[in-house]
Amino acid sequence: MAHIDSHTDSHTTTLHTEHRTRVALPEDTRAALGVILNERLADFLDLERQAKQAHWNVRGPRFAPLHALFDGVAALAVGWADDIAERAVQLGCVAEGTTPCVAERSELPPCPLNVARANDWLHVVAEALAYCANATRADIRDAVAADDDVTADLLTRITGEADKQLWFVEAHLEDR
Repeated sequence: MAHIDSHTDSHTTTLHTEHRTRVALPEDTRAALGVILNERLADFLDLERQAKQAHWNVRGPRFAPLHALFDGVAALAVGWADDIAERAVQLGCVAEGTTPCVAERSELPPCPLNVARANDWLHVVAEALAYCANATRADIRDAVAADDDVTADLLTRITGEADKQLWFVEAHLEDR
């Protein structure tokens, strides 16, 4: 579980689970998977915010389709984050999705407040989606190595769905 130290307000991650569970995996395995899941939780929650920033601020002749596309990515990112958080809790860990946790842990490139062209928003969202999909893809191997088929299946589904959304976003790019 990760917790906030009341004296320093810094986030620290320790390898133990917070909650008892009858999930038939060793505690250290569940804790290690919880750390991974919380890392992805931060990334997918950040993806949702970045897609919403693009959704709100995109302008130009392609406004309507891009506005809808970015809103769809944001909605899916929230669903993926929810599934990831719930899996962490199923493993006996704490889902760490607060704003400070997301700000500290997200590995996504920072999102600008505004950009000059609609195509720039496509690049922002494509980069964030690609990072999330590729990081999650790498985590599948860790879940398989930990003999946790349920987490591996969840991450595989999310990766496939994120790859599909990346394809949709990249299809709108004027330049690659």
